[in-house]
Amino acid sequence: MTLPAGWSARRPTLDDVPAILAVVHAADTFAVGYPDFDAADVEAALSGPYVDSSRDSWLALDPDGQVVGWTSIDNPTGTGREFVDVYVDPERGSQLRGPLLARQLDRVAERAAERSLPALIVRCAAFDPERDWARVLRDTGFTPAKRYVRMHRSLADLTAEPPPPPGVTVRPVDPDGELDLREFHRIFDTAFRDTPDYEPLGFAEWRKKVTQHGTSWDEWFVAEVDGVVVGALQSSD
Repeated sequence: MTLPAGWSARRPTLDDVPAILAVVHAADTFAVGYPDFDAADVEAALSGPYVDSSRDSWLALDPDGQVVGWTSIDNPTGTGREFVDVYVDPERGSQLRGPLLARQLDRVAERAAERSLPALIVRCAAFDPERDWARVLRDTGFTPAKRYVRMHRSLADLTAEPPPPPGVTVRPVDPDGELDLREFHRIFDTAFRDTPDYEPLGFAEWRKKVTQHGTSWDEWFVAEVDGVVVGALQSSD
C-alpha cells in the first residue's frame, strides 16, 4: 500500500522527538481526551531493546514536509507478540494509517523470518472515537482480543479509607529494598499470567523497565497477611 500522491515517508531519529510528540499528543487528545505520552516515551520507543528505529519505525510527511504520522513496533521481551502503534494527526493524516500499518506488517513478517519463526502475533489498539482506524484494522484482518475500560472520578469529597481486615497490613513499597521489589514483581507476574498475550519479564528486566523514566514510589503499595506479601498496587502520577 502506498502513501497519497505528494506525501512521503522516512525513518525517524531522536532529533524528530518533538515533531513525533506533537503528532502523538494530537492523536491522544482525539482518542482519549488528553495527551497520554511524553518525550521520554517517544525516546524509549525509538531506542528501546529489540527495536531498531532505522528498520522498525516510519515517519509520514505531508507535501510540505511536516510530520503528520508515526508508526513503531514494541516488543519489550524480544519474543512473542509484536505491538504495532500507528499515530497520525487526526486532522491532517487520517488517510495515512492504512499505508503505515501495511508497512509495519511487512516489517513484522521480516522480523519473524529473522528469528526463524513461522508467524508472529500482532496487536494494535483502537479507542472508541477512532472508528475509521478500527475499520482499517478489521479490513486488514484484525479481530478484537480484549477490551480495556478507562474510568475516572473526582478526588474531592473522598470517603474515609476503610480499615484493612484483621491480619492485613497495607504499606508503601521500599524502593531500596531488594526483597520488597522482588515480592512485588512476584505478585505482579502471578496476577497477569492468565491474561491474553502476557509475556513475563524477569526481575532484572522488569526493574529496569519500571525505573527507567522515574517512578512515583509513594504510589506503590503492598498488602501483607501475617507478614507475607499477597497483593501489590502500582500507580503513577
